[in-house]
Amino acid sequence: MIKPKNLLIVRTDRIGDVVLSLPLAPIIKNYLPDCKITFLVRDYTRALVENHPYIDNVIILSEQNKKIPLAKNVKNISKYNFDSAVIVYPTFLTSLIIFLSRIKQRIGTGYRWYSFLFNQKVYEHRKFAEKHELEYNVNLLSKFGINEDAKPGKINFNLNPDPVSLKKIEQLLSGTEININEPIIIIHPGSGGSSVDLPQEKFKTLVEKISGELTNNIILTGNESENELCENLKTNKSILNLAGKLNLSGIIALISKSSIFIANSTGPIHIAAALGKYTIGFYPKIPACSPQRWGPYTNKKVIFSPNLECFNCTREQCNKLDCMNSIEVTDIFYEIEKIYKFIQAERRK
Repeated sequence: MIKPKNLLIVRTDRIGDVVLSLPLAPIIKNYLPDCKITFLVRDYTRALVENHPYIDNVIILSEQNKKIPLAKNVKNISKYNFDSAVIVYPTFLTSLIIFLSRIKQRIGTGYRWYSFLFNQKVYEHRKFAEKHELEYNVNLLSKFGINEDAKPGKINFNLNPDPVSLKKIEQLLSGTEININEPIIIIHPGSGGSSVDLPQEKFKTLVEKISGELTNNIILTGNESENELCENLKTNKSILNLAGKLNLSGIIALISKSSIFIANSTGPIHIAAALGKYTIGFYPKIPACSPQRWGPYTNKKVIFSPNLECFNCTREQCNKLDCMNSIEVTDIFYEIEKIYKFIQAERRK
């Protein structure tokens, strides 16, 4: 059994992927309190791991002109003398970097053509979506003798907003019509192409119902390329569009101020779940994008999937049948209204 003392956790993909790997740190520290934990991440996700109470160090993957220089990364990682590495979700290049860095124990999947680069293999096929991504991540720790029974509501992400970013968000919102003393609803209508989205028209109808029947305390978020999409969803001047205006630290701080987060399958919905917010998610039935694998890992969620009987669903089939359009706005609003009124009632106590 491996007992790491200087451990590197490799997660160099997207926001949601990194969020769903954060619980590894407190779980490891619970079993191996003296183990030093370092995360290797890409620069644009560093806000998720910096200042984390159970992560001792952060290394940023070196990238130049959207390419990953092999020698530079090997040199940078080698100097830390890690005894073990967990390559949570590998690529060939990151796996090769870890191998060439001469880390003695290299834990990764046994089902890739380059799995020979790992000397401690875990045999689980993620593509079948039999478990949640977070649970697949936790299962990698079995090589350390750690067999944690991960369940929503029992897992700690320990994700906290940066105090400086939090203050900036408070100042930003103070100059708008958003009332931070009332429940804030965030709607994030894009997904960066990672999934199949609820149609824009459905989002617009939903915004109209929420602002007309529930509250105008609505903030729209997204990246810079989604600014026009969000602008088209503004049904009145009270709704605030912040698409493309916040970095990741700002997004985390903003979500921490909200009560309900509504989105497709996208990184920020995992941030909301990690921060303990109520989440409303829209997911296709495609196994690789399903809520069984990629849903927000929380008990405070409501998931909507297509109301169609389809099997062996693919992205092409989902788009052809316009599956996501079968989700009814009235059903979504019913759940939002119920949660919103519960939050209000709790605040009055």
